[in-house]
Amino acid sequence: MPPVPAAAPAAGRRRAAPHEVPEPPAGRPQVRHLGDRAPTYAGEPGALPTADPAALDGLVPDTVLDGAHYGTYTLRAASLRGDSARYRGEPRRDHLLTARFGAGDDALVLVVLAGGDRAAPGTAEAAAELCRTVASAVGRSQERLAADIRSGHREALRSGLQRLTDRGYGRLRARAAERGLAEGAYTAGLRALLLPVDPQCRTRVCFGAGAGGLFRLRSGEWQDLEPGGPDRRGSGPRPEAGGGADAGTPAGDGEGDFRFRASVARPGDILLLCSGGLAEPMREEAALSAELAARWSAQDPPGLAAFLADAQLRLKGYADDRTAAGVWEA
Repeated sequence: MPPVPAAAPAAGRRRAAPHEVPEPPAGRPQVRHLGDRAPTYAGEPGALPTADPAALDGLVPDTVLDGAHYGTYTLRAASLRGDSARYRGEPRRDHLLTARFGAGDDALVLVVLAGGDRAAPGTAEAAAELCRTVASAVGRSQERLAADIRSGHREALRSGLQRLTDRGYGRLRARAAERGLAEGAYTAGLRALLLPVDPQCRTRVCFGAGAGGLFRLRSGEWQDLEPGGPDRRGSGPRPEAGGGADAGTPAGDGEGDFRFRASVARPGDILLLCSGGLAEPMREEAALSAELAARWSAQDPPGLAAFLADAQLRLKGYADDRTAAGVWEA
């Protein structure tokens, strides 16, 4: 039987040499870097973490991606290993949890994320435990929380969410003591977002403590909704001017400092909730905030793959895990 000739390359596309990586088709989301110099590490996963055959339920995937659409908003969420962890074969230490509690218009969508110091041995476990503890408490209180959000009882919301956040951190401190670890070795920064399913309710509630960030893209400009956060070294999103009706509770930098914000979303708003690995470059690198503003200002909400490509826009000097949740308001 005569040999089958090799298929010719498609018109307009050059066949890649054996040692080359073919270029992705036009329109496919690509992992890019910003700035004059490429980051030290590669942009795609390298080594896998070491696995324990007796503890396979503890394996953490490189990337988690989720999304939803309810009423007037679209949700996108992603968590991915940082460049350093991918290179060194270390697990992702950030944790992301998305859940819907309740049914019908009374339901609440919760996004909770946590991340900490990649050098601390207990960060991954602490982040996961903190997310699960907070999510469980929110789920048990879903009916009361939904009623407080609809009725605008912000002080009741703030005090209730602060109590459950404090209990979450108290549990981490107890667990650290059981393991003989310093508190700083078993903790994580927390950010959470409560979104009513009811299309008539545009109140968005954010809370948390420790490292992380909350930003809003409004009329093409980013606002940093946590102006009491870490010192700003660059020219990223500006701190929001003034207080106003939707101002949040100010706080400091430690994990014991509670942050709270209940605000009414406007059509066209985009909220970005993120762990410290993304909040830091958002505040310090104007190129990143400008690129995301350009991508998101005049478009429909991105699909899951496009949001993942946006969330991992790379910059030299920022190699930590990144976790982000974006909310697009119609």
